[in-house]
Amino acid sequence: MTILHFKALSDETRLRLVHILLHYELSVNELVRILGMGQSRVSRHLKILTEAGLLTSRRDGLWVFYAAPRAGEERDFLRAVLPFVHADAVMQADLGMAAQILEERARKTRQFFNAIAEDWDELNREVLGAFDLPAAVCAAVPQGCGTAVDLGCGTGAVLSRLLPLARGVIGVDGSARMLELCRRRFNPDEPAAGRVSLRIGELDHLPLRDGEADFACINLVLHHLSEPVAALREIRRILAPGGRLFVADFLRHNDETMRSRYGDLWLGFKESELADGLSRAGFTRIGRQRHAVGRGLELVLFSAEAC
Repeated sequence: MTILHFKALSDETRLRLVHILLHYELSVNELVRILGMGQSRVSRHLKILTEAGLLTSRRDGLWVFYAAPRAGEERDFLRAVLPFVHADAVMQADLGMAAQILEERARKTRQFFNAIAEDWDELNREVLGAFDLPAAVCAAVPQGCGTAVDLGCGTGAVLSRLLPLARGVIGVDGSARMLELCRRRFNPDEPAAGRVSLRIGELDHLPLRDGEADFACINLVLHHLSEPVAALREIRRILAPGGRLFVADFLRHNDETMRSRYGDLWLGFKESELADGLSRAGFTRIGRQRHAVGRGLELVLFSAEAC
């Protein structure tokens, strides 16, 4: 097995691919762009590395993403060998380009949501059908909640329902236009408006202090993020010990139109993927539900507690 591993790494291009994919999960087209090579050539190297077990592939609708294995013998092998591989200027440039591609993904997402903010509530009704997601979120809020946070709050449909259940609420979104519409829901002349804080920020680098929140929800947002587990880890940071997290997202599906109409990056998740992500981020799962919604899609709802 080890001979196969060394043989798979005996090519400069394959070393570059492994070095990149130890840091990021990327699609074939993104890797083609980084390496500046033809797709057939890159795909051939990816096939060799995948057959050797040194890369994993994940099909998401029409897209295929590659990454280094997270655990196991092959991951241990890479951890042992790669420190002896000199990361020259080319490899460093590869990582710089990969980081730029992820930033471009995030920028396109922000631009998309700024553009469709006025229609967002109607689009949500289209996909959720008769299911009352804000009510499901509110049912998960612990009694006597101090600070409740809605991450990816959009126009504030959930945030406004959380306000009577907590001493203070915080809405975070990466879209300035969404936050502008959210602000309109709260009358500045009413006393309750003083308990609302709206903050612009990315979900992998939240504008909150460590342990600032007692309850957090992230609804139909993880499938827009390049690294969902990184966002879950960041949520764990801002939750107080024993704080509650509510996650709602789509189960895996094959509706490619969700990418263009809703800006989705992932076509949902397997339930086991979300459960594993919560565990790796430092949460203990305490509840799970499934609900059919519009467009033939299905939601999974997780409640979890910060360890």
